[in-house]
Amino acid sequence: MLNFVVGIDLGGTLLRAALIDSEGYIHNKTSLATASKKGSQEIINQICKLTSIVSKSISKDQILGIGISSPGPLNSKKGLILTAPTLVGFKNIPLVKILEERLKLPVFLENDAIAAAIGEHRFGAGQGFKNLVYITVSTGIGGGVIIDGKVLYGFMGMAGHIGHMTIIRNGDKCSCGNQGCWEAYGSGAALTKRAKKYLDTGIKSMISNYSKIDGAAVFDSAKKGDKLALQIVFEESEILGLGITNLLHLYSPEIIILGGGVSNGFDLLIPGINYYIKNHAMLPFHNVKIKPSIHKDNSGLLGASIIVFNNNKSLL
Repeated sequence: MLNFVVGIDLGGTLLRAALIDSEGYIHNKTSLATASKKGSQEIINQICKLTSIVSKSISKDQILGIGISSPGPLNSKKGLILTAPTLVGFKNIPLVKILEERLKLPVFLENDAIAAAIGEHRFGAGQGFKNLVYITVSTGIGGGVIIDGKVLYGFMGMAGHIGHMTIIRNGDKCSCGNQGCWEAYGSGAALTKRAKKYLDTGIKSMISNYSKIDGAAVFDSAKKGDKLALQIVFEESEILGLGITNLLHLYSPEIIILGGGVSNGFDLLIPGINYYIKNHAMLPFHNVKIKPSIHKDNSGLLGASIIVFNNNKSLL
């Protein structure tokens, strides 16, 4: 009998679910808009609903459990979401306990960036590497670190909050409350903010022709040779290069994997990122591989499922 896991990706905008087998094959997938402003109970109802939808074609005996990829901070060992800024009412929520009582199945909770790192390590760009850093650059910046084939959790299980390392003293305010965080300068939200700031000065650009000013509009305009878009892309690559250089020095990975929405502009960003690394990183780190995520939005779903299959043990 083939066994499956239901993977859940709990995002501030979208809640996604998939039925996944042990080889990483996605059999069913569905999504809906996250009820992010309606409180924890409504989101828990949504998770139960999506679990039922993706697993309706199989018997319950075939489901080994539920794996949830979630924003944090959270305590994966205790199954507790400590706080989630994008989800109203999510503070000290014992999500695992609640869902296990509702669904009568084992439930495992993991930070979304760590789950994506696990997914890419097993089935994506990180296959064959024992030491990697996964970076997700979207609304914010998150990360997952794997050292010697195992996830780096640290004290309280909160290692890898790479978006909140300070890169500019007394810099711009970050969503975490600190100033000068990498996330405040290098995230997709920061890129969009920078683009709008330039456009507000009256600079002519293709970017302003788009109905929505966002990273996609900037990258698309840059591909068409727009001068301002190319400048913004270069600035973004420099900021990402700065943070990545710090990560190379901290963790000595074999590979850096770039995911999240901003990674859709990987081909435009990578020359600038490499240029920064070659000018600022110590020589041994100049040739560390930097690759885009293979599974994109599915990395977290896959990682969440792997955790269940491994019963939350070592990746090896």
